[in-house]
Amino acid sequence: MLEDYKKKRDFELTSEPPPQPPATGDGRLIFIVQKHDASRLHYDVRFEVDGVLKSFPVPKGPSLDPAQKRLAVMTEDHPMSYASYEGVIPKGEYGAGPVIVWDAGTYSPDEHGLFFHDRAEAERQMREGIEKGKISVFFQGAKLKGSWTFVKTKTDWLMIKHRDRFDDTERDVTLEDRSVISGLTIADLTAGRLPDPAQSRLIVGPADIEGAKKAALPRSIDPMQATLTENAFSSPDWYFEPKMDGVRALAFVDGDKVRLISRRGIDQTKQYPSIVESLRGQTERLVLDGEIVALDERGVPSFQAIQQRLGLTRKSEIERMEAELPVYYYVFDLLWAGGYDLRPGRLRDRKMLLAQLLLPDAAVSLLDHFEADGEAAYRAAVEHGLEGVLAKRRDSTYESGRRSKSWLKVKATREDDFVVGGFSGGAGGRAKTFGALLVGQYDDEGRLVYAANVGTGFDDRTLASLRKRLDAIATDESPFDVMEPGSMRFGRPKDVPVTWVRPDLVATVKFSEWTADGHLRAPSFLGLRDDKAPADVHRETATEPPVAASPVASVAADDSVESVLDQLAQKKAKLTLHVGGEKVPLTNLDKELWPAWQDQRALTKRDLLTYLARVSPYILPHMRDRPLTLTRYPNGIAESHFYQKHWEGKLPAFVDSVTLWSGGNAKDGNYLLCNNLPTLLWLGQIADIELHTWYSRVSPDPDGAHLPETYAGSDKRFDQSRLNFPDFIVADLDPYIYSGEEAKGDEPELNRRAFKKTVEVALWLKELLDSLSLSSFVKTTGKTGLHIYVPILRQLDYDVVRAAAETIGKFLLRAHPRVITMEWSTVKRKGKIFFDHNQNAKGKTLASIYSPRPLPWAGVSMPLRWEELRDVYPTDFTILNAPDRLSEVGDLWANILDEKHDLGAMLEAAGDPED
Repeated sequence: MLEDYKKKRDFELTSEPPPQPPATGDGRLIFIVQKHDASRLHYDVRFEVDGVLKSFPVPKGPSLDPAQKRLAVMTEDHPMSYASYEGVIPKGEYGAGPVIVWDAGTYSPDEHGLFFHDRAEAERQMREGIEKGKISVFFQGAKLKGSWTFVKTKTDWLMIKHRDRFDDTERDVTLEDRSVISGLTIADLTAGRLPDPAQSRLIVGPADIEGAKKAALPRSIDPMQATLTENAFSSPDWYFEPKMDGVRALAFVDGDKVRLISRRGIDQTKQYPSIVESLRGQTERLVLDGEIVALDERGVPSFQAIQQRLGLTRKSEIERMEAELPVYYYVFDLLWAGGYDLRPGRLRDRKMLLAQLLLPDAAVSLLDHFEADGEAAYRAAVEHGLEGVLAKRRDSTYESGRRSKSWLKVKATREDDFVVGGFSGGAGGRAKTFGALLVGQYDDEGRLVYAANVGTGFDDRTLASLRKRLDAIATDESPFDVMEPGSMRFGRPKDVPVTWVRPDLVATVKFSEWTADGHLRAPSFLGLRDDKAPADVHRETATEPPVAASPVASVAADDSVESVLDQLAQKKAKLTLHVGGEKVPLTNLDKELWPAWQDQRALTKRDLLTYLARVSPYILPHMRDRPLTLTRYPNGIAESHFYQKHWEGKLPAFVDSVTLWSGGNAKDGNYLLCNNLPTLLWLGQIADIELHTWYSRVSPDPDGAHLPETYAGSDKRFDQSRLNFPDFIVADLDPYIYSGEEAKGDEPELNRRAFKKTVEVALWLKELLDSLSLSSFVKTTGKTGLHIYVPILRQLDYDVVRAAAETIGKFLLRAHPRVITMEWSTVKRKGKIFFDHNQNAKGKTLASIYSPRPLPWAGVSMPLRWEELRDVYPTDFTILNAPDRLSEVGDLWANILDEKHDLGAMLEAAGDPED
């Protein structure tokens, strides 16, 4: 079945999954729609049948308009593992281009009814329909829902939407361009963004949700509650939903049997027949969490409006209000489905499955949410007159019955719930009802604390109905345990009578603020709520919004570094270093690596290791996943040294490596990676003083997922791999201005005149890069010059990047021909600053950020702020003082990979004659 699929692909180059034997599954059949920008943009509609995916590319994509007949072409079967594939198929491979999972869900043939729960019959009908040239299916996806037909013509097929409640002549569903599993678009993948595997799991059934447990349909569930927070915030780890001003309800759906249960466990099914009717006919047994709302005259959910629907019991009243004041159920969570308790699963996964399984109708809708931008969500809520937003952590479980900090509510208005403890007598038009409600909240010790008398917000009907309920619970004793001095008057004349009531009723009150003495200012009644127990009414204290995590995680824990420093402080020439659960044997710790220089003492291997340990939290993130070229000085910088690219011998278990093709040697070679503290210290032990790293990485994160990770075997494989696509354009500015003290034939030594001119060229380069809107980062080489890095998306190979660097260099050369040179002959560079663009080549390296250098002062390659460039000198930074600078200013390049530019788009635009 998969022979054609296999023949068309080289699985050492493409990131697509290799063929596997047809998978026999169970449960509902799945369908996938993948948006694929190959030679032409199209949508691959794939059906699970007999353990493979039957595939129908649709060039224009599905249409919800029954009048639109969309061409479909049946192609080769795909393996089931292809259902979750997202990535970029590399150039030269079949179907080259980006692919996202545009929609996913389950389906059933529906010509003779629905067969979601009869897999064998569903597959039989699909086989028969494909053979006869006509299939009719019912989709339950996040975007596609309802019935469709695929009809074979003489040469191809047509995809046509059947007329049902899901057809829509106005909605162009192809404009909804994000992946349903990663949230990325085709443009994101083209720009090099990587789907996060932890957040990109395909969910098409309850068993797919990690943590889900088999369980019977529950009779009741205590709903999860949100914690109040003061301010809106934004975070990629959170969803943001509009806060609906209604009443909470859980829906238990079992075919035509539907129960609506309030937060307090009260059965509300008979009160909302339209919602019950809309929930009947779901194709799966479900437990839903949501909010029932009624709309005011502005079309905005209003708690005062829903008040008119609460507490109705007579069928005639309910039917009348169904017509006068319709209600709507907005569903935001899925707690149980198809025999699985989903509460232990992640919210993200529950929402993905909910979007597929819920069949919306007139009175039932899926509640939309914002991703990441909570501040925009809050502004939108305020502009539309909504109550605020609910922030929910994407990976949160459902904590039944708990008020959790994984759900945070940000209110646009100040309002809260209060227990009614009494009422004051009325006057004038209110003589027969009451003047104000006396309300309070329970404190942490269970005492009812008075908060306000609420005398506004009532209409005549509410006053009359409330008085009846209050009279029924009147009592002689005050239910309040705490009342502030003088509060017995409640701001009214002493002779106004007060009637106490049992604390059985809960009222929602809006107000302007809490006063210093614990009372409400300007309180106004919104309504009673029967869905909340009085004992649950406590004053909410706003929690702080979450703080965003640091963008760069340290790969060397502070305790590990301190332990290493303590061990190195032992006056032993030989010891075994214990670090991170690994053992690193150290020898000759007192061997001199840098001779004494000026007033600086001689520096030893112990000094080198101490430096590497101290800077490890800063240097390791920059070295991680980058092949290394070693420059070893076994007897110190005054003696001979040697370069080492390939490691032929046995490595310590903690040292990572990568095998890649070496064009110069015409064979594969093993390159080291410095991915952890033990490796960094081991490099110090073997006297690798200079840490030279590639500009490209083996890691796919965050913009290399589209590139193959096969680096060995041939030039072709390497050239298509991630390691041929650098993270940076680099400019190596090397001064050829001599001090006059050099011996004949020597390279120029460090001198202030030369470095000052190098700084001048660097600032010219920055000005040029700024004009191109390219952010740039500068560091000392640690020797005589400067390195400038421009971070770019991994879309262009080394050849293109080198050409771009050459163009930049030539532009500067034309502007400053007396100062800059790009001559390859060192003789012709004399008196000028050499702009070396040829460093942008595969296998070439520059000293890593923070790398020590083999020069008398034991310098390091130090990142700088552009504004301090004129005030520094290379000898300012050594292995002795560099850690102190880092403690003061931090890692100035910590976010360099977050500043990447789409150089490919810039070059394309520059080459377009219309621009």
